[in-house]
Amino acid sequence: MPIDAHHHLWRLADRIGHWPPPDLAAIHRDFTLDDLTPLLAAGGIDGTVLVQTLEDEAETAAMLALAARAPVIRGVVGWTDLTAPDAAARIARLAGDPHLKGLRPMVQDHPDDAWIADPVLAPAIDAMVAHGLAFDALVRPRQLSALLTFAARHPALRIVVDHGAKPEIAAGGTPGWREALAALAARPNVWCKLSGLLTEAGEGGSDSVRPYAETILGLFGPARVLWGSDWPVLTLAGTYEDWLRYCRTLVPPADHDAVFGSNALSFYRLDQG
Repeated sequence: MPIDAHHHLWRLADRIGHWPPPDLAAIHRDFTLDDLTPLLAAGGIDGTVLVQTLEDEAETAAMLALAARAPVIRGVVGWTDLTAPDAAARIARLAGDPHLKGLRPMVQDHPDDAWIADPVLAPAIDAMVAHGLAFDALVRPRQLSALLTFAARHPALRIVVDHGAKPEIAAGGTPGWREALAALAARPNVWCKLSGLLTEAGEGGSDSVRPYAETILGLFGPARVLWGSDWPVLTLAGTYEDWLRYCRTLVPPADHDAVFGSNALSFYRLDQG
């Protein structure tokens, strides 16, 4: 089953004071499932994973409600405060909805690059593991060393690095990115998404994306890479159809079923619930 393992939906009315700003005109509007559905049909995508964009449980509740009435949304990656005193109870409550498959803190925006390695997260992470939830790591290259500490501390937690950790492709790359990602790839509980790279490429376009995508595929192998559109953020740099077509040229045909489908089913346990 072809799966888009990473996309978003939003209403601007729910995002007052939050990203995206008006000057990002291409995405400063509402994006609904009705907008996405024809893109999925054209690409032959049968299911999706809807991912949070706000540090707000209200958004997670809305995503779960949408998933309950939209079978194409096979799973939701939501948000809760992992440092809250009652984090374990919050996670247990959210996990009561079978559509919730993971959680994602907004690590990339945290002022402390080492935050993810703070032991204070342990009760929340233990609760995630107990309830079978995955962890989406929205990080930048400078946070990968702390993520490695976190991944080693929680070997039973399924972790996926979103957007290859956003290497600075438009600036010619981030020194140490490959080495830091390789250290994470050596841990069997860490996966990576083939997503978001085109947005990081700037005017370089898909040609500049290729070596980074090939690095991800080479380090994690065909069994631990998940394809995602990162739509509608993707529309800042290209179209859904073009990104999907391009990624299909990067992945050997023998690995298409895994990278574009079964890996997402396995990682997020989309066949459960």
